[in-house]
Amino acid sequence: MVNLTVNGRAVSVPEGTTILEAAKQAGTPVPSLCYWKGLNEIGACRVCSVEVEGVDRLVTACNNPVQEGMAVHTNTPRVRAARRTNLRLILSQHDCQCAFCVRSGNCALQKMAMEANLLQIPFHDDIRRGQWDRTAPLIRQESKCIKCMRCIQVCDKIQGLNIWDVAGTGSRVTVGVSGNRTIREADCAFCGQCVTHCPTGALRERDDTTDVLDALADPEIVTVVQVAPAVRVAWAEQFGLEPGPETVGKMVAALRRLGFDYIFDTNFTADLTIMEEGTEFIHRFTHRGEHSWPMFTSCCPGWVRFVKSNFPELTDNLSTAKSPQQMFGAVAKGIFAARIGVDPHKMRVISVMPCVAKKEEAALAPMRDACGDPDVDIVLTTREFVRLLRSDNILPETLTPEAFDSPLGTGTGAAVVFGATGGVMDAALRSAYFLITGEKPDADAFRAVRGMGDGAWKEAVFSVPGAGDVRVAVASGLGNTRRLLEAIERGDVQYDFVEIMACPGGCAGGGGQPIVDGVEMAARRGDALWALDRGQAVRFSHENPDVQALYAEALGAPCGELSHHLLHTDHHAWQMPQAPKRET
Repeated sequence: MVNLTVNGRAVSVPEGTTILEAAKQAGTPVPSLCYWKGLNEIGACRVCSVEVEGVDRLVTACNNPVQEGMAVHTNTPRVRAARRTNLRLILSQHDCQCAFCVRSGNCALQKMAMEANLLQIPFHDDIRRGQWDRTAPLIRQESKCIKCMRCIQVCDKIQGLNIWDVAGTGSRVTVGVSGNRTIREADCAFCGQCVTHCPTGALRERDDTTDVLDALADPEIVTVVQVAPAVRVAWAEQFGLEPGPETVGKMVAALRRLGFDYIFDTNFTADLTIMEEGTEFIHRFTHRGEHSWPMFTSCCPGWVRFVKSNFPELTDNLSTAKSPQQMFGAVAKGIFAARIGVDPHKMRVISVMPCVAKKEEAALAPMRDACGDPDVDIVLTTREFVRLLRSDNILPETLTPEAFDSPLGTGTGAAVVFGATGGVMDAALRSAYFLITGEKPDADAFRAVRGMGDGAWKEAVFSVPGAGDVRVAVASGLGNTRRLLEAIERGDVQYDFVEIMACPGGCAGGGGQPIVDGVEMAARRGDALWALDRGQAVRFSHENPDVQALYAEALGAPCGELSHHLLHTDHHAWQMPQAPKRET
């Protein structure tokens, strides 16, 4: 333990603790802007500078460890003046039109400027407005960038994609796409982790809320909305509501207040995905010589983009099953529209997703199997959904919970955990076991694959009577995914079935989820999804009565002719900009 004083108060902390952490423990937290524990501890913004007795210069608190006998002062006149000057310099290069920013009210810079009581900026404005492809799902506004380097760090250290880099020198330094490329030319997975780690509005998703409002206002258009599993445990954070069944009902009520004609649950097609993907896995597993191994899940578009650009030789290992989002759009326009007597060309399918990459997935040319139009027309992130509610002055806390519409609104516990890392694998194994043996396993028999874990990936072996041992692995985060795929290619590990999610913690930590600055929320939201699973009366995808009816009345059998047309895709039908880039 190291003993020191912070503003005259004695404190004892473990060796290696930073001044920032020690000050917080002493009850006098130091403001910080660029800092993110374990990710970005570089003192770039200098806002966390403090005075240490015996040291002539001010010291950044975020990246300097405490020393025995150190005396730290966090609010001396010298510190206050330096902090205010640093903030003013940052603000002089920042577009301060906060009223037009999606992060207004949830911006670290805005909050810090208010707390520092800054009423004017004495320096000359020097605001750079770079060009950007506004059709991309990921938008960068250079005028709001504070050069904190968080986007670079999360993309390099966590995702391993190196999309962002520093450009320019001195006062001209900025952040841009590496290699002097545009975002469309890069191998960006559009995971959105750079967005959730940005302290300002410099990075955000493309806003598609106007398109939704136009569809809702058109009397000739039938609007159908689907809500992803992970959205239900995150959307209400902005309204102070706790996740749970009642919150899900309030979400449905809020969507109905917005004016959607039909409100459905992506959990329905998550269960459908299990039927298709599980059947596909069983076929591959019993015809091993005809396929490449292991088989990878294909629910995450960020992961699909990653493997196609970084490991193109493994593309055939992907399940051909579409993601639940795309399956829903195909079923809505290909089957549901006919049942309600609506021209599918007059139907708009809108998704509310925890993901930025889903916007790009919906726009892919192969995703038009139902009627020739895009199966999914518009994708909103969870954040965009919240903005829609606020723009219509809807107060979710005052709403009475309502139920999803039928028949595409029925989901099981197996479907709800699609939003947490390990959930797709857990759900697939529950039903695959039944499809092979005819017996239902304990719904919690496969808990070994759940959660984030401490290593790069989780692995387990499950014995399935009549099939043998099934070796599985689960990874989330593209940096972990790279390590796993390299181990598979070297022959260090062998698996039969592998689940990958691009975002750490899965969709619960998706790039389209609400932003809590400096805090990773994936584990907390994932726990809420597993709790919802435990509370469900039906916890197996193959027991979903509406899925069973869909097969009986329209699709026939899983992986049959119609289901293959509507619910499966060819991953080779579109290309990443830089693929292939590795020698096989």
